[in-house]
Amino acid sequence: MRSEIDLDVCPDYPFSWQCRALNGVLRGTLKPASSLLLRHPLAITACSRLGEIIRLVPMRQPGHVSIVPHRSGEWVRAGHGLDERKALLYFHGGGYFSGSPATHRPITWRLSVVARRPVFALDYRQGPIHSLAESLQDALDAYGELIERGHEPGDILFAGDSAGGHLTLATLLALRDRNLPLPAAAICLSPWADLSDTPRRANRWMDPMLPAGRVEWLAKRWTSGLDPRDPLVSPVYGDYTGLPPLMIVTGSTEVLRDEDRRVALRAREAGVPVTYEEWPRMPHVFAILADLLPEARLVYRHMARFLAAVENPGAESSLAA
Repeated sequence: MRSEIDLDVCPDYPFSWQCRALNGVLRGTLKPASSLLLRHPLAITACSRLGEIIRLVPMRQPGHVSIVPHRSGEWVRAGHGLDERKALLYFHGGGYFSGSPATHRPITWRLSVVARRPVFALDYRQGPIHSLAESLQDALDAYGELIERGHEPGDILFAGDSAGGHLTLATLLALRDRNLPLPAAAICLSPWADLSDTPRRANRWMDPMLPAGRVEWLAKRWTSGLDPRDPLVSPVYGDYTGLPPLMIVTGSTEVLRDEDRRVALRAREAGVPVTYEEWPRMPHVFAILADLLPEARLVYRHMARFLAAVENPGAESSLAA
């Protein structure tokens, strides 16, 4: 299984005109807006409240997608022939102050298809009211509920993007430290893995979406009063011994790219098989843009191959693009 999973992938698909155009739009709108607005705690509060309003807006899903609300999130089912004995626990991104299971349905329903199982998207507590520790506790509780529901740990997968990728890694480390059974594998999309004061120099100007200064400002806010190099705060400093196989997907021009590489290296040093995929010029968490970008649709095929290799060791699987 290691030879099929423990590898670096740099897809060489043609760079689409859709992504070229989107990067230009992001660089000219969202990035400067974030640089301007994310300078005061009130901006975080405003974004959080806006997110609460967005939750109320009905969103149309493809006909084969089923959404069932739950008190702590929602169950997402898509495609046919899902194995109800299995589950995928998803942690959405949003910097720990925005986003929700509803905003990330473009990811969760596609994950349900490629993983051939229901996805439980957790609506975990976020800032500015709640702390990182409370978000982590919600993740641990959700995993415990899946096991109480009858799912075996080996039949559970984790996945998350950005801050949700951070929560994915922190949850795995916390479970391991508590000697609790671990899921079969995890997928991290552009995980925010370093909340320490390490300056982000790589891709500081190349990232089309995230302003490095605002990422650093937000990290300082969430780690106030904490040890920012605690592995549960900054998973990039963790010991990954004993963790299940990981898949890490990032963009080559992302400001978070280097910390994602460091997670992959630390995990491999600890004996964990890691599929590390660095997609040329893709924006942050590009998988959520599958309705717009052909590259985002293709990345789900890569996820499917990774999961097939995890579930069927020895089966032929080529991750080369």
